[in-house]
Formats: sequence, structure tokens, C-alpha cells
Amino acid sequence: MPGQIKISARQIMILTALFTIGSAILIIPSGMALVAKQDAWIAALVGVGAGLLVLYLYSKIASLYPEMTLIGIMETLLGRWLGKAAGLLFFITLFITAPAPVLFYIGNFMTTQMIPETPILAVNILFALIVVLAIRLGLEVLVRSAEMLFPLFTLLYISFVGLVLSDIKLENVQPVLEAGVGPIWPAALSFCSTVFIPHIILLMIFPTSINRSDQTRKAFFIGSLIGGLMLVVVVALAVLVLGPDLTARNIYPSYALAKKISIGNFLQRIEAIMATMWFISLFFRITLYMYTTVTAIAQIFRLKNDRQLVLPLGMILVIMSTIVYPNVPYQQNYDTKTWVSYSLSIGLFFPLLLLCIHGIRTIWSKKRTESKG
Repeated sequence: MPGQIKISARQIMILTALFTIGSAILIIPSGMALVAKQDAWIAALVGVGAGLLVLYLYSKIASLYPEMTLIGIMETLLGRWLGKAAGLLFFITLFITAPAPVLFYIGNFMTTQMIPETPILAVNILFALIVVLAIRLGLEVLVRSAEMLFPLFTLLYISFVGLVLSDIKLENVQPVLEAGVGPIWPAALSFCSTVFIPHIILLMIFPTSINRSDQTRKAFFIGSLIGGLMLVVVVALAVLVLGPDLTARNIYPSYALAKKISIGNFLQRIEAIMATMWFISLFFRITLYMYTTVTAIAQIFRLKNDRQLVLPLGMILVIMSTIVYPNVPYQQNYDTKTWVSYSLSIGLFFPLLLLCIHGIRTIWSKKRTESKG
């Protein structure tokens, strides 16, 4: 349980950075270029700014209840039973709409780009088994593995960026703001909803599980900013190298970028090595989704051992990943339209509601104290 585990602020920073990058490194450039064309990189920067404001909202809620997880906060503000019901609904819908699509991306990416003869179900089962094992080993093992893998991820990322720089064509981002600022806002909103709004689930971990809670907010923001800026660079590179039209048409533009890496006649076809980078960030994204869901359900039903939930939820996850998107056009339409509305409802309006209820309760308690006095 989160309250029994203590991790460092540095570990939460690394974990947050990897969670931020997540599946977005594969899919976000395509959706951004579809809406904002050559100005996708500007929209991504605006999205980072908007995302930091959303994260400030989450950190504010966490600072008001530093000893509680998100479920505890809901039960305190909404009442025990309504809080439990809201928490259960929150995490059940999130389980269907967040980790299942991420597992779909993994399977679809592998079977369309790397191993086309392999059934998608086989890939999903293998990856889900790794996720289940990671959750059963616990949060401390997860954050230590993040510490070990982050240097490798960073090395691959820097290599990826450095090797692609030679293919940049500045004319691909010109003219700047050709369509005005109109397309920037929906693209930035899509970026923020995919990259930053899911951070609300991290309230199941921080600040209750951090050794030094005074450093929590800083680590949370720095990790998110690192991940966000890494994604901005990927979006900019996709547009600069592939062009906005090709980026928008490609399901996985960052993989298409890796295919372009060629130095002389001896360093080619290294996209499979680069795929390691995406597997690392995808793993931590889906594992944190699952870990927080398991922890939330255990807290709602007051279970002493949450490990018994891991395997059944893992099996449901595999099934959901095969049916969540009937086809790729449906997936693209869902990601750009339905997901944005859903994420705003759970990641912006719901926390604002909790904050308003806290304010009302505070004012009410002050009035009662004054009347008694």
C-alpha cells in the first residue's frame, strides 16, 4: 500500500518523466500534425504550458491532504459512501479508457511495423505478463527499475535526436502560423489531455509515498517538464524531417523518423534498437495505470492484500486491449475527439469540483466555529 512504501523525490521525478512520455512518443506527432500542420511544434509548447497549470491544480489538492491518496481525498470531501462510489467509477472507466489503449498501441505497433506475422493477442499477453509481474513486485522495485532504465532511455533519446538532425528541412515548418492561431488551441488541448491530464492518477502515489514531502512538488513538476519538452522535440523533428502531411498520415511518425537514420553504409536499420526507448516509456505508462487502479480498488474495499487483484485485472486488460479499438481509423477518431472530452471531465472538471467542495467545507467550518465562539 502507498502509505507503507517510501520513495525518494528523485525517483518520483524519473517515474513522472517516463510516465509523461509514455505512449505519446509514438502517437502524439501524428494527431498534432493533423490539426496544426507545420505549427504542431508551437501547439506542443502551448500544450506544455497548459499542462503545467493542470499539474499545479493536482499539486494544490495534494498539498491540502498530504497524508491521503486520491481515494482518501474523495472519501473525505464527498463522504464515505459517495466517495467510494465516485472513486470506483473513476478508476473503472479509467481502466477501460487508458491502460487498454496503451496495450493496444504496443500490440498494433509490433504487428504492423516489426513482426507482422505474429498475432496481436500474443504480443499483448507477453507484455501484460511483464506488467503483472512488475505490479506484484511492488512500487519500490518499479521505481528502482525506472532509475536503472532512465539512463538507457536518455542515451537512446539523445542518439535518436542527434542522428535525425541531419535530415531536417526548415521549409517544412514554413510559413509559420499560416492558418493563424486557430488550429493551435485544439492541437494544444489534445497534447495536454494525452500527456499531462492522466497525471491525476499519480495522486495515488504522491505525496503519501515520498520520503521528503517538501520536495515532492518540485520533483513532480521537473519530471513532467522533462517529459513534456522531450515530446515537443519529437513533434518538432517529425514535422521538420517528414513534413506535416507525411507526419499526419503516419500512425507512428517517430518510428518513421528512426527508419531514416543512416550514417554512411554501415549504420542502418537501427530502428529496432530505437524501439527499446518506446518500450521503456510504454511499460512505465501502463504499469503505473495498473498499479494505481489496483491500489485504488484495494483502498475502496479495504483489502489487506491487493496482490490478489493483479492477475484478474491483467487478464481483463488483455481482453479489453483487443476490443477497445475495432480498427485504426476508429482509434484515431477516438484519440482526437472522445478522449479529449473524457480526460477533461476526469482530469480538470472533477479536481476543480473537489477543490470547490474543499473551499465550501472550509468556509462552513469557519462559520460554525465563529457561531460557537
